[in-house]
Amino acid sequence: MSAIAEKTVRELAVENPGATRVFEKLGIDYCCGGNQTLEQACRGRNLSVEEVRDSLQTAQHSAEVGREDRNWQAQPLGDLVSHITNTHHKYTREEIARLGPLFAKVCSVHGANHPELLQLRDIFKGLSQELTTHLMKEEMVLFPYIIRMEEAVIEKAPILPPPFGTVQNPVSMMEHEHDSAGNALRTLMEISRGYTAPPDACISYQTLYKALADLEADLHQHIHLENNILFPRAIEMEKAH
Repeated sequence: MSAIAEKTVRELAVENPGATRVFEKLGIDYCCGGNQTLEQACRGRNLSVEEVRDSLQTAQHSAEVGREDRNWQAQPLGDLVSHITNTHHKYTREEIARLGPLFAKVCSVHGANHPELLQLRDIFKGLSQELTTHLMKEEMVLFPYIIRMEEAVIEKAPILPPPFGTVQNPVSMMEHEHDSAGNALRTLMEISRGYTAPPDACISYQTLYKALADLEADLHQHIHLENNILFPRAIEMEKAH
């Protein structure tokens, strides 16, 4: 077995910024389920390890040549926090605001013939409420602490003691909430049969499913940046200082 097959999906996603696109395309969970090895992930999806390995190597080469994907493992934590907030948090809030009315419209027209839409709407409503609170907690509590900590490390100044004891405490809470969001996303995908609109779907129905698929992809990238890069680096920085 090759060395790459024995690495965890999380390790590969961190090492190779282009890997997340490959995993997304193949349906490999690299955020919440990133602890499985590539070999285990491929077996679970009936994929060839060799073909996935080749795709990962191509993605890494493309990223190195095109510099499309920033190596967040090497960037300041403040820059990563800004990227997460201004890109992923912004997108999530915008989509929550857009999809609520779109769900109402599609359910009013197609809900009688497609009762699964009502299920999807209820799950999405719960997910939206959880995410709205989650983003606020990160932006008001955890992210400011990480930024202040990094500034203190750079200035060789003492870190002010946080109100939550250690950064591991809010990180554990955020990771638990990420798992909850991941479970909701899996349920949405299963009920919608992979966001496949039925033959009688109008353009709004099709738009809803496409938007849900896009939101899922963005949340995977969002959770990956936090669980696999930001949080471990913050914990390590706090311990080392």
